[in-house]
Amino acid sequence: MTRRDTDTPDGRVPNEIPRVIDGGRTGPRRARSGRVPQWAVDEYLGHNQEQHSWRSPSATPPKRRKGKASRVKKVRRRLPRRFAVGLGIALVAALYVAPWALHRILPPVAYSASAAAPPAGVEASDKPLGTPPQVVASDMYRLQQAPDAEQSLMAFDPCRPIHFAVSGQSRLPGAASAIKEAVAEISSATGLQFIDDGETAEKPSDRRLSYQPDTYGKRWAPVLIAWSSPGEEPDLAGDVAGLGGGQPRKSSSSPWVYVTGQVQLDTPQVAEMMLRPNGADITRGLVMHELAHVLGLDHVNDPTQLMYSEANLAAPLGDGDRAGLARVGQGECVKGL
Repeated sequence: MTRRDTDTPDGRVPNEIPRVIDGGRTGPRRARSGRVPQWAVDEYLGHNQEQHSWRSPSATPPKRRKGKASRVKKVRRRLPRRFAVGLGIALVAALYVAPWALHRILPPVAYSASAAAPPAGVEASDKPLGTPPQVVASDMYRLQQAPDAEQSLMAFDPCRPIHFAVSGQSRLPGAASAIKEAVAEISSATGLQFIDDGETAEKPSDRRLSYQPDTYGKRWAPVLIAWSSPGEEPDLAGDVAGLGGGQPRKSSSSPWVYVTGQVQLDTPQVAEMMLRPNGADITRGLVMHELAHVLGLDHVNDPTQLMYSEANLAAPLGDGDRAGLARVGQGECVKGL
């Protein structure tokens, strides 16, 4: 006995399927409900069946993205960390290098013999007040050029003391001691004698007068060591931690002679220097470097010297530095100025 099974998913009438009730050949597989689905009919008739990955155990499962995504996240976390470490190293290097990467020489303010000047020979002695030390011979120093190209050495008069005063005291712990130590070491290396005039209200200026009788009396103005900042002095912007230069004068019959000068220190950068374990040494080296400019030394290309433009300011004076400082301590005595 045969029958038609119309209970298919799409409602089509399949081919007649013989079905034996009492044994022998069985019909297509049925669901528990007794229905014969289309895929069972196709299976029974031997028709090709489309493979369905949701039904076939041999279907390739989709790739899991969890592991890959987690690896990407790890890489993204590592990159900022490595960058941060590199940036940290760069910042540390910058803290130790940038504050004294450059030192600029203040242009000299030269005056003619007709400019106002103190009485000739004030505080002048008959002979040099000190003697430069014997040093190792070295040509690793440079002298600043005098306005007169035929004058080989322009220096302070060694027969009279060099006064200095500090302006805009920063009150940084140890800074005042660093300045005094720097002056003492420069004095020892040149034989020139310095006198500390204490603090002054004078502000640094590119057109500073070398003779200010209303402020300092009838003598040459002292060397001005001024605490400043990029806001007050634009030339201190960036990596410039200090400025220094001498102010020469001459009479009708004398050579060009330094009579005063000024040093400007970048207070914010020096404050950072002083926070380091060797901050006082660095500050002292900075002041020595700028005072050497005041006395007539120029920059050199030897990185082992303090007068190198990017010098290690915590290092001691080099042989070239000492030779140059001893040379500027041998200037000519000029009583007529």
